[in-house]
Amino acid sequence: MNRLRKGLVVAGTLAVLGTGTAVVASDAPAASKAAGTPCPASPLPPGMGGGNMPPIPMATSVKPSDTSTSIVIKPNPADQIMCGRTALKTVSSVVFARVPGPGGQSRDLALDIVAPTAPGKYPLVVYIPGGGFVIAPKEGGLNLRTFVAENKFVVASVQYRTAMDGATYREGVSDVKSAIRYLRAHAAEYGIDPARVAVWGESAGGYLAAMVGVTNGVKAFESGDNLGQSSSVQAVIDKFGTSDTANVAEDFNPEMAGFVAPGSPIARYMADGGTPFPAASNPLTYIDRSDPPFLIFHGNNDHIISPSQTLRLHNALRAAGVASTRYVLDGANHGDLAFAGNPAAGLPWSSREAMDIIVRFLRDPK
Repeated sequence: MNRLRKGLVVAGTLAVLGTGTAVVASDAPAASKAAGTPCPASPLPPGMGGGNMPPIPMATSVKPSDTSTSIVIKPNPADQIMCGRTALKTVSSVVFARVPGPGGQSRDLALDIVAPTAPGKYPLVVYIPGGGFVIAPKEGGLNLRTFVAENKFVVASVQYRTAMDGATYREGVSDVKSAIRYLRAHAAEYGIDPARVAVWGESAGGYLAAMVGVTNGVKAFESGDNLGQSSSVQAVIDKFGTSDTANVAEDFNPEMAGFVAPGSPIARYMADGGTPFPAASNPLTYIDRSDPPFLIFHGNNDHIISPSQTLRLHNALRAAGVASTRYVLDGANHGDLAFAGNPAAGLPWSSREAMDIIVRFLRDPK
């Protein structure tokens, strides 16, 4: 398969790679020009705000859930991460797979890479964006991805197929694994240490990160190119993802039951043929003590995914002897809700306290 690389950006420069298009450096990596500047904001993800995305329901009430096996923190939203201390390069829209799309038409899946400019082999972090299982905007989380990359990681943000593509969880997991194999196959090109790979997902991406982590070596989710490469990962970060998805609204007011009603995007995505929410779609089905360490986050004021979802996963991992640490952010909602008119909801998640926990874990998963 031919690879398309649309641009390489190095702070303060303009470069062209291959047959792609030049990208101006002032967009994403401008924060890398000076120390201690705000991390770059993400653009509004494609598909949001244009009427193409089905509305995501939000609960009006959230019941308390057990925190006895978790660590409760309350980050200061005013103490935000800063960027600009490490020179970075960005490679945009690298096509890693060509897959079947709606109507039998093929479509490309692409990833964006942010990495230190200094030569070396850096651990790889594969970022899996959220989007309600209806979009997969690789452009999301740019501030968080930049901060992690500046801490000496290669961060690759990946697309995957969603319910809007007629796909199910099987294709989503397979797509992320395909991206991991591609990146391992091109480790020398991108300065990646192929022995140190982590997945990091938010919301729907958190679910896929968990599924990728607990299915290391499961051939049913391997398809596409670079099958001689491993898709196994050495660490997992799951931020407010689902697990037992049929019960995703269990902590909410009764009206939220429609979130998983037959025909809803989430019910279509979590299906095998005519069977909704099969055991094979639940990461708890695959857990065993050989799984990699997990770092899990949830806000106790999440109005989209019940906090009990990550608690179920965390407790099941611990019961199986897998290293798992779960943080509950007191008062925090469902990440960056700028698409819903609530950008302040993202501030606890981009706080220095929360992001330092992520970086420490990525440096030494345990």
